[in-house]
Amino acid sequence: MLNTSFSDPYYVNRKYIPVFMKRGDLDQSVSFQSGARDIENPGKIYYKAPYIYINERYKGVHIINNSDPQHPVNESFIVAPGCIDMAVKGTILYMDNAVDLVAFDLSSNQLSKRIRNVFPEPVSPDNERYYYPANRDDFILVGWKENPDYR
Repeated sequence: MLNTSFSDPYYVNRKYIPVFMKRGDLDQSVSFQSGARDIENPGKIYYKAPYIYINERYKGVHIINNSDPQHPVNESFIVAPGCIDMAVKGTILYMDNAVDLVAFDLSSNQLSKRIRNVFPEPVSPDNERYYYPANRDDFILVGWKENPDYR
């Protein structure tokens, strides 16, 4: 991952800092992690019995087993940098992986398809226009983080 420098003069008075990833790393970034992961910055929620899928903005998707609605279990996480949306049909979880559309097979916990450059890069949380480094041909914007020096 390429983090834009917090000391870059352009970003000192900006609330958010863009986060970039090399194209080759993005292509290899989707993976399955068994076990729970804390939900820190939830986004969209999708339900397909008996599972609840919760987006972790710009990070991936939590998989919650809701077989017993009184005791849902956070079972696993699918890492997908730049992810902000998802849908499920059959055993396939469709989600964005920054600018790419990916299909993840939930029955095998493997990426089954990637279609490059389907989506625009993620917009900043405050909908501001931000400057990007001029020479970033091999880098894709995968998310945003708060600028700790923002005034």
